Amino acid sequence: GELVASMALMFPEFFGGEGGITTDRVYGKPFFGITFGPAIEVYYLIAVYCFVCTAAMFAFTGTPLGRILNAVRDNPERVEFIGYNTQRVRYFAFIIAGFFAGIGGGLAAINFEIVTGADSVNVLRSGGYLLFTFLGGATFFFGPIIGAVLLVFASVLLSELSKAWLLYLGLVFLFMVMYAPGGIASLIMMNLRLAKFGKLRGLWPSYLALGGTALVAVLGAAAMVEMTYHLQLNAALGPDLNFLGATLQANSVGSWFGAGFVLLTGLGLFELCRRQFVQQWGAIQEEIEHEIKRGEAL
Repeated sequence: GELVASMALMFPEFFGGEGGITTDRVYGKPFFGITFGPAIEVYYLIAVYCFVCTAAMFAFTGTPLGRILNAVRDNPERVEFIGYNTQRVRYFAFIIAGFFAGIGGGLAAINFEIVTGADSVNVLRSGGYLLFTFLGGATFFFGPIIGAVLLVFASVLLSELSKAWLLYLGLVFLFMVMYAPGGIASLIMMNLRLAKFGKLRGLWPSYLALGGTALVAVLGAAAMVEMTYHLQLNAALGPDLNFLGATLQANSVGSWFGAGFVLLTGLGLFELCRRQFVQQWGAIQEEIEHEIKRGEAL
């Protein structure tokens, strides 16, 4: 990827240099009266391709090659022991991934009518795809879809609300790596398992308590982050900062003390709820294992 990004600037005759390559999606004769000029026509074109490609990828996961790809991902050494060439299997996966990525790139060219090397093949674009794949859950088919939707909403909404949205996104990624490496999809699957055995309803009060206390801690931390960014970037506009309808003074000790107090209070309450939740979760898991063993015995 870095080689392609460098080539985009080294060969401006082919890649268009820093200005990129522009196109005109309404060029040529209409297709059954469709010119792809209006944005709604492009939207439906992309939506159809998206659903068709998603269905094709899901069907591919059920093929022998798709199943062996999962095996190579989970345990490549064992796959080699049963006689498969893991390098060749990964090469096939790379080709198939490139095929679907090419479709996405073609649709992006139709949508934006421009392709620039600095934006399309840079490390930030590649890192963004890896980020939402990991956040959603790389071991589940619907995981990257969830991650992509959440990342788009986060980039659109958070970027309008705060200049520190990349910091918040990085912190979310950090906590997911530490406490939920399976991604959001793994959390959903664990709760679906609880719902299957009728144990999910008893955890709702604990979930609400964890969410409420975590929200308090996040508000305190966000207030401190916003005041820090205000002092660094908007000091010329004065010390007053509008934060969720409240006015904070970035240079006031009282505002910092209040934000820190909210943060510590939220963390303390969250820890108490977390300990109770861990005990409840362990008891429920034991009950589920007992039901499974009893069903196997019967």
